[in-house]
Amino acid sequence: MRIGICPGSFDPVTNGHIDIFERGSKLVDKLIIAVFSNPTKKPVFTMAEREEMLRKTTSHLPNVEVASAEGLLNEYAIAHDATLIIRGLRALSDFEYEFQRALLMKQIEPSIETVFIMANTKYSYVSSTGIRELACFGGKLDGMVPEYVKQQLQIKFKDKYKA
Repeated sequence: MRIGICPGSFDPVTNGHIDIFERGSKLVDKLIIAVFSNPTKKPVFTMAEREEMLRKTTSHLPNVEVASAEGLLNEYAIAHDATLIIRGLRALSDFEYEFQRALLMKQIEPSIETVFIMANTKYSYVSSTGIRELACFGGKLDGMVPEYVKQQLQIKFKDKYKA
């Protein structure tokens, strides 16, 4: 069985992420969306909330599993028999950063391959950081996040989204 991992903090999951999951899930028998905690970021959503958003927004993908993760990605991949890391790229700056990470992964664990999937152009400007900022100020989120995620953001920033 070919197992892949799509790691990230997903705070929150965007339509760009969903597009990568849909396309990446076709490359493997099982795709694990691994929600990692990032010590350099202060998340808006808890790990459990992010997992729930991911489960609801990927329920249409039968070979996708959502799990929380901590520690090193290579160790997580080995523990889950994964041989493929799937990364989404929006821009050249993403490539530079992810390319360095992929080379480091290859040095640490030669049996794991990294695959880059280019973002659909209609999502190339969408980032979780930008979505959080929009939501924080009550901005319009239509078309950038799944409806369930939009609702969760509006609940989280309810003082900005008065009816």
